[in-house]
Amino acid sequence: MPVARKNLYSWLALGDSYTIGESVEFADRYPAQAVKLLAADGIYFSEPEIIAQTGWTTSNLLKAINEKKIPFPAYDMDSLLIGVNDQYQGRSPVEYRAQFNSLLQQSIQMAGDKPSHVIVLSIPDYSVTPYARGIDTFYISRQIDSFNTVSKELAASYKVQYLNITAESRKASDDPDLLAGDGLHYSGKEYSVWAGRLALTIGEILK
Repeated sequence: MPVARKNLYSWLALGDSYTIGESVEFADRYPAQAVKLLAADGIYFSEPEIIAQTGWTTSNLLKAINEKKIPFPAYDMDSLLIGVNDQYQGRSPVEYRAQFNSLLQQSIQMAGDKPSHVIVLSIPDYSVTPYARGIDTFYISRQIDSFNTVSKELAASYKVQYLNITAESRKASDDPDLLAGDGLHYSGKEYSVWAGRLALTIGEILK
């Protein structure tokens, strides 16, 4: 008879196309890969709940959370990766700051008012993808950095966890295997790196 698991943690993954793993299989999404890694280390999660859609900005995500009316507290862990579409649509870092601030506040509430149980992932840099060819990639990269500066500052102010995956995402410029078939999003191989860092961080929090 299998031994019953005493702890089955819950995880809410908030974001956009990167969080839902656009153009990859469900098992290759970084939340799914992270849960598998954690289970191998004896830390068990139910399937992560994902609130994310391709093309979503911070305002879209805020609206979706408000419409869902999630009770507080609701999850053991929250992760947040959002902002690439704010940059792509020409939104300002000032607007991004205000909306990301609201997202962080709600994420902390949903995690039982435990800032250390909220993990912010930096925005990947799509300027290295084939999709961005013919566009001002230097400008894109600088904009991504400016938006990430905002998210990092806010994460520090709320004392939440922060994972910089942007530098890792830029390795796709030299390794096409890190990209999905659509030439814009990332592959399961790249998501496995993010998942490994997430699993390590979550493991340290929960142990």
